[in-house]
Amino acid sequence: MNQKHISVKITFLGTGTSQGVPMICCPCEVCRSVNPKDKRLRSSVLIETEGKVFAIDAGPDFRQQMLRESVIQLDGIFLTHEHKDHVGGLDDIRSFNYFQQCPMEIYGEKRTLDLLKSKEFSYVFTKNKYPGIPEMNLNYIDSNRFYINDIQITPIRGLHHKLPVLGYRVGGFTYITDMNFIENAEKEKMINSDVLVLNALRKEAHISHFTLSQALEVICELKPKRAFLTHISHSMGLHELVQKELPENVFFAYDGLVIEI
Repeated sequence: MNQKHISVKITFLGTGTSQGVPMICCPCEVCRSVNPKDKRLRSSVLIETEGKVFAIDAGPDFRQQMLRESVIQLDGIFLTHEHKDHVGGLDDIRSFNYFQQCPMEIYGEKRTLDLLKSKEFSYVFTKNKYPGIPEMNLNYIDSNRFYINDIQITPIRGLHHKLPVLGYRVGGFTYITDMNFIENAEKEKMINSDVLVLNALRKEAHISHFTLSQALEVICELKPKRAFLTHISHSMGLHELVQKELPENVFFAYDGLVIEI
């Protein structure tokens, strides 16, 4: 797939599952690890390109992630789907509303955005608004490419068990999370990625996420220059040990990791 060559800086805001790592109450060696790379907030990335800054997803750790990375500009948020670990932090866009003096641009497919309006953040869209609530401008997209200024954004359709979800490609960067099936036509959009990020929950089979071996099969098929694994659970094992099992161009992502294309 042809993509305009642009510089992209990616910061991993979080690389964990819906419960994060460590998981509450869990006594396993991963959850008790003192290695910072074994501390994983809910999965999200920050993308900086062509003077714009975007996040993919805004889970419950959004505020903590924005503060940790000292983010002072955010031009939009691309949503993969409506599960709480991907949208639960959207209330905290209020600070960006205040300092940027504009609504936050939120991009997602109809089902996801309609659920924000009707359930998750219904108070944002009521007729009589309470002062100080978040301000969102909803942008309805599907799996067709769209543009923000001259930046081409390519959504990639996949399945999260039976739920249709989206990944995104920006320039040579492709981000896929919460999937366990991608049709060949959608994989075409991912070919020639400089960096491919792919979810890999654990080694054992799972109903709605790629396992480590399944993720490696997709990476082998698509042959990106580099691949990073995200949405990693405590069941995967210790970062330093499992990293040694991976091919030389495949890496476990970790919170705070910065890569550039």
